[in-house]
Amino acid sequence: MNIMITGGAGFIGSNFIRFIIEKTESTIVNLDLLTYAANLEYLKEIQQLPNYHFIQGNIKDSTLVMKTIQKFKIDCIINFAAESHVDNSIKNAEDFIQTNIVGTANLLECARLSKIRYLQISTDEVYGSLTEGYADENTFLNPSSPYSASKAAADHLVMSYHKTYDLNINIVRAANNYGPNQYKEKLIPLMLHQISNNKPLPIYGNGLNKRDWLYVEDFCRAIFIILECGKTGEIYNVSAHEEIDNLTLVKKLCHLCSYDERRIEFVEDRLGHDYRYAIETSKIESLGWKPKTNLEEGLIKTVKWYSETKQLES
Repeated sequence: MNIMITGGAGFIGSNFIRFIIEKTESTIVNLDLLTYAANLEYLKEIQQLPNYHFIQGNIKDSTLVMKTIQKFKIDCIINFAAESHVDNSIKNAEDFIQTNIVGTANLLECARLSKIRYLQISTDEVYGSLTEGYADENTFLNPSSPYSASKAAADHLVMSYHKTYDLNINIVRAANNYGPNQYKEKLIPLMLHQISNNKPLPIYGNGLNKRDWLYVEDFCRAIFIILECGKTGEIYNVSAHEEIDNLTLVKKLCHLCSYDERRIEFVEDRLGHDYRYAIETSKIESLGWKPKTNLEEGLIKTVKWYSETKQLES
């Protein structure tokens, strides 16, 4: 199979490329604009492999996308490309609209014209905040931020291409991913950056907002399983059910790094800050997927990776 991976120099995309290169002999074409959160250093160990190719470009460039599909005889697009930082979307939503909605629409049209498969990487944030219970794949979408709204809009576009054009699609909605290669604007690498530079640890509000954490390698396995045996037109939630509030998570990082918890500082809360995300996962589990890395193990692995690679030094 020849696969185009968009956003493959970012956090999850780069982890997935490394994962699939080890599992298969598929030709992998990485199309990435190389914005601020992307880093080709994540893929330096595979850059010379004959079945890996990198192209710098924008997913909104239909000419480039179509030429790439034709040149490499692409069978499937997996779209990891996204603006994903909620704070940035609150300050300026335009980039999120352009990349997450317009970019997705362009990839879908190219997939339709080329009659190839399409996988959309989405987020549990499209379901909005839950006070109790779990969202399944049929739960009404109720996004709160411009970021999650742009991802929900993209998901609707993907489903419309399946229903209207019978495009072979899947949507994968994941809990909060963490692990190697994540840019330091996100909670775990941000806290590790602050710790490594002996700085305060800022937490929004009272720190009791809950998130569900998923080690990135477990998510990569889920995507691979969906690629191999997912049913066309289906949405799959992926979560390890490692639900924890932000304050407790940061205290765990302090313990792992022998850092003083008194350096925690509560700051003004984020606008529209969702209280809790939680998703039901029986559908992906029916395909044989289970998480292998619990939160304690995953945090140890993550701290070790950032320490060894010195990715968080100022």
